[in-house]
Amino acid sequence: MSASVTIPIAGFKDVYDVGDVEKALQELPPTANEALRSIYEKMLRLGGQRFTVKPSALPEMDALFDQLPNFTPVLEDIRKHLALCVDSNDSIELPPMLLLGEPGVGKTHFARKIAQLLGTGFGFVPMSSLTAGWVLSGASSQWKNAKPGKVFDTFVNGDYANPVIVVDEIDKASADGQYDPLGALYELLESETATRFVDEFVELPIDASGAVWLATANDVVRIPEPLLNRLAVYEIDAPDADGAARIAASIYSEIRNAHDWGRQFPETLSQPALDKLSSLPPREMRRAIHSAFGNAKFAGRREVGPDDIQDARARKQRIGF
Repeated sequence: MSASVTIPIAGFKDVYDVGDVEKALQELPPTANEALRSIYEKMLRLGGQRFTVKPSALPEMDALFDQLPNFTPVLEDIRKHLALCVDSNDSIELPPMLLLGEPGVGKTHFARKIAQLLGTGFGFVPMSSLTAGWVLSGASSQWKNAKPGKVFDTFVNGDYANPVIVVDEIDKASADGQYDPLGALYELLESETATRFVDEFVELPIDASGAVWLATANDVVRIPEPLLNRLAVYEIDAPDADGAARIAASIYSEIRNAHDWGRQFPETLSQPALDKLSSLPPREMRRAIHSAFGNAKFAGRREVGPDDIQDARARKQRIGF
């Protein structure tokens, strides 16, 4: 069951109380953190309401099933949850999900595609490069160089009350002994407690219960059991040859259509070029295709050929002595 429709904006939702912000701003002492004062003023300027989106009919997902063949079980479950919202007043509601698989199978690409499908906001938190717990939940304004966390930023500076938030490589989060970088998730992944999530910098509650959470990981062993219990876990395998070809064709079209210069190239790849791309992991495909466009253009050609496609992994192996 599917319908070729765009998920519409259903209405508005208050993600924070403007009255609370006004009171907090008035009570700030003259010596208060100027960044905090500026954020309060911005919150008043933006107002507390954000758009909510929901499907009035089940969106067309056949293209996603074709483009992301190794994510079929996840897509099937997402379609079932979206079906529950049809003919109701409920906004989009998906359970927190963990995409578990080897590096490069396309987990982050999938998350971005889901955000596009839902037509909502998108927040991205790369845990492999972050250590402090305040990255998600903010740090006290009493600390030097403190600022709000990614969750607050996504809701307050975005347009939607139900954004997709991706916690990338959650298994690579490293604590420094003082902060638990995953600590805020225990509260955020439970809708009851997420309704009054308090960022430590802003010290005012926001309603983060509408967030659609997608986490990615390579190694489930490194994820705390209490956190796993809050996530629907999907094991993602590498695509087979046919699936890899479909993914490559999809990424080629996506890059081509996103740029004005893309009009100079054919709508589809030649079979030899597609065959060469199919040997790469999805993560490497995007880099290889983008470079291939440049290689073809530099050579004075308006079609990407197999010789334009280079495997970055081979270059990395040649580095060194």
